Amino acid sequence: MYLSLPMSLPALRRRLPLLFVLGLSLALSFVLIAARVLITGRPLFVFLLWNLFLAAIPFALSAALSLAARPPQARLLLPVGAVWLLFFPNAPYLVTDLFHLVPHAGVPYWYDLALIMSCAWNGLMLAFASLLDMHGLVRQRLGFWAGWGFVTVALGLSAFGVYLGRYLRYNSWDILNNPFTLLYDIVQRFLHPFHNWQTWGVTVVFWAFLLIAYATVRLLGQGNQPER
Repeated sequence: MYLSLPMSLPALRRRLPLLFVLGLSLALSFVLIAARVLITGRPLFVFLLWNLFLAAIPFALSAALSLAARPPQARLLLPVGAVWLLFFPNAPYLVTDLFHLVPHAGVPYWYDLALIMSCAWNGLMLAFASLLDMHGLVRQRLGFWAGWGFVTVALGLSAFGVYLGRYLRYNSWDILNNPFTLLYDIVQRFLHPFHNWQTWGVTVVFWAFLLIAYATVRLLGQGNQPER
């Protein structure tokens, strides 16, 4: 997949404050994890670094498309968008790492809370920043309602992906490494929804949370723009 696109320097300059703040926020997570390893001598939460890396992939893809000097053509937007959608659930998935919050000897409970919340926050911010990019690209091509339709579907699929990752322990690359088992488990949950009530409970609640949170973040950003 070829992503070497001419970059728009004005768009890059507008994005620099966001990149700076996201970088600071990610650095805080790294420092908290590293300090915990140094204090305890145990790499208990180092896996969160990998989760943060996966969460950054959809943001990198959407940023590459949005920073292009010209709007990307459909022949590029569609395959990159498919890869983006495949990796997108990894970003909000970080919220579910709060499941790992239990007391541990040698480290204050509040410290682990701050560490995991920092990573969860970064996951959400990377998700919403990336979705803002993709929302804008779809709306630019197809209009207002198509843009919000895309957001709704993307967040619904993402919520379902979070369930698959947290409860069935699938990863994004299982679509290539283990496609038949993955497809079987997905089909079973559609064929027998009442026997898999937890699947749809998690999916619907998490979808509603993500949609409301995204709309809130978007409205906050619009509220700070000067009137024209």
